[in-house]
Amino acid sequence: MTSLPLIPALSDAPAARRASMPPRHLADLDLAGRQALVTELGEPAFRAKQMSNHYFGRLVRDPQAMTDLPAATRQRLSEQLLPTLLNPVRELACDDGATRKALWKLHDGALVESVLMGYPDRVTVCISSQAGCGMACPFCATGQAGLTRNLSTAEIVDQAVYLAGVAASGAVSGSPPRLSHVVFMGMGEPLANYNRVIAAIRRLVSPAPEGLGLSQRHITVSTVGLVPAIHRLASEDLSVTLALSLHAPDDDLRDELVPVNQRWKVAEVLDAAWDYAARTGRRVSIEYAMIKDVNDQPWRADLLGRLLAGKLAHVNLIPLNPTPGSRWDASPKPVEREFVRRLRDAGVSTTVRDTRGREIDGACGQLAAAEDNDTNTDRAGEAPA
Repeated sequence: MTSLPLIPALSDAPAARRASMPPRHLADLDLAGRQALVTELGEPAFRAKQMSNHYFGRLVRDPQAMTDLPAATRQRLSEQLLPTLLNPVRELACDDGATRKALWKLHDGALVESVLMGYPDRVTVCISSQAGCGMACPFCATGQAGLTRNLSTAEIVDQAVYLAGVAASGAVSGSPPRLSHVVFMGMGEPLANYNRVIAAIRRLVSPAPEGLGLSQRHITVSTVGLVPAIHRLASEDLSVTLALSLHAPDDDLRDELVPVNQRWKVAEVLDAAWDYAARTGRRVSIEYAMIKDVNDQPWRADLLGRLLAGKLAHVNLIPLNPTPGSRWDASPKPVEREFVRRLRDAGVSTTVRDTRGREIDGACGQLAAAEDNDTNTDRAGEAPA
């Protein structure tokens, strides 16, 4: 099999990518940085706190609604600190409104997606860290599209702030009105955009006006297994959950399903995960997409059970949401149940992920792919649903 190019794990995007980054936004800066910038613009430092309280505390993203700022000041500061980052293309809802998926167009035309999922006890948002993805996993719609560029810190954070505002509006009936959980499981490989993802996490967990004030334990960072970045994350003094997208317990199959495995094999990836668990005390989530006749054989369940037995880990089996035209399909339910039984018999905590959003192209990258492929209808001007 031909080796595939991989995205650098420990640096920002190369210069060619940085050229298309968006204008600076207050969420790119910590509070001290915002205050310094406001002072440079000839305004008192407390204006930065006012704007930050609106954005993070009240979830106000429209500068014109920040009426406690003088109009002239509001205009000048909004141009420097509150540029529009996410332009709505489509917003779809299903599950009686409990699942809402947004497709955004960025300033350079790149498309990204984010999803809100409401439950009786929590509201979770799934956000993107890159436009596209360079990891080339063949069963993933985003992986099939390739990488466009890394997102800025603010482009990442703004997805969460927008969806937190949707939750606060009461639009998700039967769920609390406050965002509580964020998962970095949207488009992209988070640890390939390491510096900006870490900065975004710090905005999400810092209390207002610095950030959104979420619990670190309610943040999940997914990775296909960029080993140096996993070790680096373990040293960040953060209590976030690491979700390892394993998808196969053996190198032969994982080389195909997760091409980064050509660089870091299963044993090395799991060793990095156990190091993360040991240093943080946090249980690692092992993500495993159940793909019919590919990775769902009983012997693979047994092998996975042996690899994980006695470890601080939990298996999250994911019924595959097939992309249109894909040769991959979800495992039948009896096969899935047998896989679960074998893992639990091995002493491994296992659950099957609740499937959401199939009727609205819920799998990561599907809505963006549909937008890119639609040559007959210009959807960019549609109002959100």
